[in-house]
Amino acid sequence: MATVRPPAVAGSFYPGRRDQLAAKVDGLLAEARRLPVGVPVGASVGVPVGVPGGAKVKALIAPHAGYDYSGLTAAIGYAALDGHYERVVLLGPCHQVGSPYLALPGADFLSTPLGDVPVWREAAEALSAHPDVIVSPEVHAHEHSLEVHLPFIQTVLGPDTPVLPLAVGWVSPADVAGALEAVWGGPETLVVVSSDLSHYLPYDLARRADQETLAEVMALSPTISSDQACGVYPVNGLTEAARRRSLRPQVLDYRNSGDTAGRRSAVVGYAAIAYREELPDAV
Repeated sequence: MATVRPPAVAGSFYPGRRDQLAAKVDGLLAEARRLPVGVPVGASVGVPVGVPGGAKVKALIAPHAGYDYSGLTAAIGYAALDGHYERVVLLGPCHQVGSPYLALPGADFLSTPLGDVPVWREAAEALSAHPDVIVSPEVHAHEHSLEVHLPFIQTVLGPDTPVLPLAVGWVSPADVAGALEAVWGGPETLVVVSSDLSHYLPYDLARRADQETLAEVMALSPTISSDQACGVYPVNGLTEAARRRSLRPQVLDYRNSGDTAGRRSAVVGYAAIAYREELPDAV
């Protein structure tokens, strides 16, 4: 009998009714497609913005706060995807239950108000034998970092697109990259890392701190700290994988909760970053 991981934050982080959720995601994507990439908020952060030309997007970093706060930045990331993807490897941090592993949910489907997302079963079975991977429904039960991405995946890539959900605990960049290597695939496989940036700093200080973090990410430095991003472990792991695979990151958008739906005395930072294969120079 098929097992389903039910939604934990429907009705709080995003609308709990199917029609309202569909309208919310469609509206965010429509707004994202109308905006010049990185302008005006992203352009002022002091790092390159915009979508690089050439190769297809292979990986994406996008935030995981409530849609009123970070939904537009996430939508800008998903709106930048180009072409067809057959599956998604989705990594996010553990907020509720800590773990020194990458955790699979042990479910066949991940449910949202838009329907049930199939888990990429073959990869889950193969990866469950990896020394840094465990199966833990408990880690996933109340975790929002992966769940909030599912409606975007269902809408942009299609409701039947399989997802490999990995909640990443205290795992080294090399070990996360090693697990990614086992499921990397080709251009048909999209890697998505869920992460916010700084937390609860005053607005101007947060922007400066996030500028430094984004500069490190752009430099492919897999050494950012938990103060810089709550998804530090999957972000550093993707950075290590990007170094090995010659991927080039590009900031698509940056803003924080002070720009969207929160007060400016204590904000959370959000960025959308796309990774493409670095193309050889033209001759």
